Amino acid sequence: MAKKDTPPRWDRKMQQRLARGEAAALGELYDRFASLVHGLAHRVLGDERAADGITREVFAHVWEHPDTYDPKQGPLRTWVATLTHRLAVQRLRATETAALAQDGHGTTEDLERKVRHASVAARADYIVQSMPVPLRAALELAYFQRRDYRQTATDLGVTEDEARRRLRLGLQLLSTAHDAGAPGAPPGYGGAA
Repeated sequence: MAKKDTPPRWDRKMQQRLARGEAAALGELYDRFASLVHGLAHRVLGDERAADGITREVFAHVWEHPDTYDPKQGPLRTWVATLTHRLAVQRLRATETAALAQDGHGTTEDLERKVRHASVAARADYIVQSMPVPLRAALELAYFQRRDYRQTATDLGVTEDEARRRLRLGLQLLSTAHDAGAPGAPPGYGGAA
């Protein structure tokens, strides 16, 4: 049995391959995490082109600095998500600060409120994407299709108790998106920005 602080085997091997400069490793990493990176960046920035730019920056950073990933801090997925969040928030702050200077409208408090809001939304997206499929499926039925727990149980082919358990656990996970300790940071890896 692996030690608790031992990163998953794939994460370790990927870091080693990137450190050796294997272009195929970067392609594999991109295939696995590009939609996560782009989605988080878009959630923070609200702009497709800016999200594309952040996606390029994230994978360029990973390619150039694979040694900055510390497996003891958490999974590679979380590190990539945290890097995405940090770069997207930096871009948002720079863009909004420039707009404040040019317009003269708004305050730095407005900017920080916007950053916090975008960070919580990005964290919620990350949590939903990371949760086990049974929990995510139950939440999607309840939220997007407006199913109650009985209908969710029927749709999923599980007992009503199991449907309630899945919805409760999913909502408990989502409630951590508002944690004050690290607004917007994906769970288990460093702080916010």
